[in-house]
Amino acid sequence: MSYAAALRETLREEMRRNPNIVILGEDVGLWGGVFTVTLGLLGEFGPQRVIDTPISEAAIVGAAIGMALAGLRPVAEIMYMDFITIAMDQLITHAAKLRFMSGGRIKLPMVVRTQYGIGRAYGPQHSQFVPSWFLQPGIKVVAPSTPADAKGLLKAALRDDNPVLFIEAALLYEITGPVPEGDYIVPLGAADIKRKGSDATIVAISRTVLEALKAAEILSKKHGVEVEVIDPRTLYPLDLKTIAESVKKTGRLVVVTDEIRSGSVASEIVSRVAEDPDVFYSLEVTPKIVSSPDMPVPTPAPLERAYMVSSEKIVNTVLSIIR
Repeated sequence: MSYAAALRETLREEMRRNPNIVILGEDVGLWGGVFTVTLGLLGEFGPQRVIDTPISEAAIVGAAIGMALAGLRPVAEIMYMDFITIAMDQLITHAAKLRFMSGGRIKLPMVVRTQYGIGRAYGPQHSQFVPSWFLQPGIKVVAPSTPADAKGLLKAALRDDNPVLFIEAALLYEITGPVPEGDYIVPLGAADIKRKGSDATIVAISRTVLEALKAAEILSKKHGVEVEVIDPRTLYPLDLKTIAESVKKTGRLVVVTDEIRSGSVASEIVSRVAEDPDVFYSLEVTPKIVSSPDMPVPTPAPLERAYMVSSEKIVNTVLSIIR
């Protein structure tokens, strides 16, 4: 099943299970979403539960907050992650704070789905991956890399009583993989070891998990290097225990992300490793980060490819700390 189909089927299953789940966003109804994730849901559930909205991200997230306060479980779609900046006040100042400000009396079960478009030559205003902007108490941030994780994490997010930012990647929508049937749930806050290894730890985020796994194959077959690949899946709160145990075993850490390096989740992971003496003193070399350069995403496809994280860049970085 494709990544997009896994998301679509999960939304359908959960909407059948819970009549309080509603979807709202730009083109989510008649068009089925810009990447077809909500295709067919309007026909089954009707315009009261699949709502096409005007182009106003602040209004979309603000309406979702109101719906959640009224007892619904809204899924707000923000077409591109770049556009979520317009809704930062609603999401960070209000949604993330209401439960704390009410002493835990208010529940705010809402999911904000969005995606980043790197790799499709969409340009600097439709391609940014900026999860670190949302590492705020009161909101959970997830970024699945496989169809199975997309299903399991979305089910968990839809059943959570707190706001969840659910980040997808445009390049992942068409990938395929096995997806468990039935009520498959991946707990929020749990990392997944995608490949076992003993020579180095690679922590890869979202789309870059695929590049890390390609790199792991190359390193194994051509260089005899066995790396452990960890997908955090949930970026806030981070499963630091799984990362720490792996780094203590391998003594080497490479963190991979489509973010720019400055102020990134990758930098946060390295910082946390450095602050833990048990992990820090197990390191044989300093940690490395493979990221996008600190510049906007270029529009021309050849420049974008040069800009992006690749398996080749990961291989070279791992070899630099092994040799």
